[in-house]
Amino acid sequence: MSSNEKERNSHSRGHGPMIVSEKPKDFMGSIKKLMKSLSSFKVLIFIALVLAALSSILSLIAPNKLSDLTDEITKGITINTSNMKELEEDLTKNISDIGNILGINLDEKMIYRVNSSGISSEDKIKFNDTLKSISSNQELILKYFSELPDSVLDIIIGDSTYNDIYISKEDKITTIRAFSDIDVDNKKFNGISSFPDSMKKALFPDTVIDGIEISTDDKVEFITLMAGSDSSSVNEMYKVMENLPINVQKVIGPKMDMDKIKSIAILLACLYIISAIFSYIEGLSMIKVANGYAKKLRSSISEKINKLPLKFFDHNLSGDILSRVTNDVDTIAQSLNNSLSTLVSSITLFIGSIIMMFATNYIMAITAIVSSLIGFILMFIILNKSQRYFTARQRELGKLNGYIEEIYSGLNVVRSCNAKDETINEFDKLNDKLYDCNRKSQFLSGLMQPIMGFIGNFSYVAVCIVGALLVSKSVISFGVIVAFMMYVRLFTNPLSQIAQAMTSMQSTAAASERVFGLLEEVEMDSENDITKKLDKHKVKGNIEFKNVKFGYDKDKIIINDFTAKVKAGEKIAIVGPTGAGKTTMVNLLMKFYDINDGDILIDGTSIKELKRDNIHSLFTMVLQDTWLFNGTVKENIIYNQKNVSNKKVEEVCKVVGVDHFIKTLPNGYDSIISDNDSVSSGQRQLLTIARGMISDSPFLILDEATSNVDTRTEELVQKAMDKLMENKTSFIIAHRLSTIKNADLILVMKDGNIIEQGNHNELMKKNGFYANLYNSQFEKTNS
Repeated sequence: MSSNEKERNSHSRGHGPMIVSEKPKDFMGSIKKLMKSLSSFKVLIFIALVLAALSSILSLIAPNKLSDLTDEITKGITINTSNMKELEEDLTKNISDIGNILGINLDEKMIYRVNSSGISSEDKIKFNDTLKSISSNQELILKYFSELPDSVLDIIIGDSTYNDIYISKEDKITTIRAFSDIDVDNKKFNGISSFPDSMKKALFPDTVIDGIEISTDDKVEFITLMAGSDSSSVNEMYKVMENLPINVQKVIGPKMDMDKIKSIAILLACLYIISAIFSYIEGLSMIKVANGYAKKLRSSISEKINKLPLKFFDHNLSGDILSRVTNDVDTIAQSLNNSLSTLVSSITLFIGSIIMMFATNYIMAITAIVSSLIGFILMFIILNKSQRYFTARQRELGKLNGYIEEIYSGLNVVRSCNAKDETINEFDKLNDKLYDCNRKSQFLSGLMQPIMGFIGNFSYVAVCIVGALLVSKSVISFGVIVAFMMYVRLFTNPLSQIAQAMTSMQSTAAASERVFGLLEEVEMDSENDITKKLDKHKVKGNIEFKNVKFGYDKDKIIINDFTAKVKAGEKIAIVGPTGAGKTTMVNLLMKFYDINDGDILIDGTSIKELKRDNIHSLFTMVLQDTWLFNGTVKENIIYNQKNVSNKKVEEVCKVVGVDHFIKTLPNGYDSIISDNDSVSSGQRQLLTIARGMISDSPFLILDEATSNVDTRTEELVQKAMDKLMENKTSFIIAHRLSTIKNADLILVMKDGNIIEQGNHNELMKKNGFYANLYNSQFEKTNS
């Protein structure tokens, strides 16, 4: 076996721990390939993503509806401050406008009229002093005018009409006199009750608030009862509430509109239910996409592997290939199931929550966003610092796993060499390094959950404080605070979900890169144009090697000008030192590899003109490493053969000598066995020989078939192989030269060339390379 072969075989058996890089070489390229390969699922993906977006949009609408519901419930248990404010503003505005209602005119003409009238000089002096003191404030004017003598008021005030209400001079003077007891700034309106009816109607006309009429008398009674009270004090308001007029109580008192509450509650429930239904259907759709795509990928990989040349397996670990079929495909499927729709819904929630917050109240929106971003900035700083420890942890984990696999695979050697202490010490060193990296990385990553909790709680506190200030100023209602509590969650959660989804997409891109790398590997040459076919029941069994040249790498030829003729039914033994090219010749004969030059003929037909499947059907192989799959004994023996009767199976097993062993099993030929069962090497080999005898191919290849069995079992296996080789052209590769003494032709190979050929006796007489090789084995056996 050549060095190339040894490397190939060691690779094919390797199954060390596979550590997939988290970062792909070409992220966008891998994602584009993934999206392209998902084209058959595009309708389902589109539906899922639309539903994810719609579900998120409904979730964004819900907080505002919850705000409305909260406000409606609040109205049922608290005083309607909005209507209270509207009523107070209406009353205050009219009182402030009392000067215009009274129609007082103090122009030069009126001043001249007073001073030229027949009133006393004392009254005139009082009037002129008052003129010097008054300002533009209507309330102050009335305060000063209330101190004027009746003679002056009788001149400057006359009858008038205001909003179709007739107000006499006497009513106006009475109003001015009563105004001395009114303090608008401190809301002391005790004197209003003594106003004449005409002035009451002019100052406080009937109004309608929320469909309820508030009469003049209601307003006067309300403003009188509220005199000196603090309307912003809930306790004071409740004290006077029951004494207020009925209509005023209806307007400003607690009022729960159950019909409206029911309608909002039903709408809110519908939003959540529809959102949940959309989310459920989206989840089912993505599960179907993920499972369907995983199935498609595995089928594609399985089909691809059957088209790949053995050269691919020479340079790739079997563990790596297995990881692509299982781990990488699962990573892609899980990402499709979780990350893709999560990314869409999270982005929708993130952008939508910002829009909805600013649409509701920009001050609260800025508060929520700034308070959340402070925490996220801190989180990203920690993530950046912890990344190197996570990288180191993966590196040390790989070293430890590799060391564990190495030790356990060679445990017998470790024990026989008394290397237990050294092994434990080395393990402890690697374990300590991994522990140190884990401790540092987990310490930092352990901060993430508290930070996420801090972000949410800090944002809630900030929203509550700012919201309370705005509520106290009647800028927003209490329901808006409730809505923003939900918006904070809808804003912060998507940020972490987007970060997780992007991390998952990195792993997905890396996994996709590996899977598509396998699917894009160069395949074996197409055989669609090959039409020739040899019938295995009509093949004579002649084989000819004509000047065959081959190398696993084109620039390194290991088989040089190999030429040999094999007649039908002959037993051909191929011997030589390790690396001579024995197994390589058999691989070329089976067309596992394409030869570089020369040709191989089967019954005069070039293997280049035959399909690989056709060639494989002509050969039965019994290898050094036997293989049994999980199934019954009978299924293992008739593997891939059709229309084989139970009688035929039993006859073959009796000929091989394995029938007795099979009948000792619990269910005989129907007993379940597998490659991991405790079946001896000899029994495995006999079952494999029985399998070969069932296939009844014209050519037989025995590659070190007895190397793994003891001497006694070797005799049984040898007898079985002799039966198997009857009437077949057989190729025997063996290191134990004693097993090939009866071969019709022995080909002695060295460095890819035939250096001697003949039967055993002929080669021994030559006393050449074969004789030396045989004698050296015989001497070792005797010693």
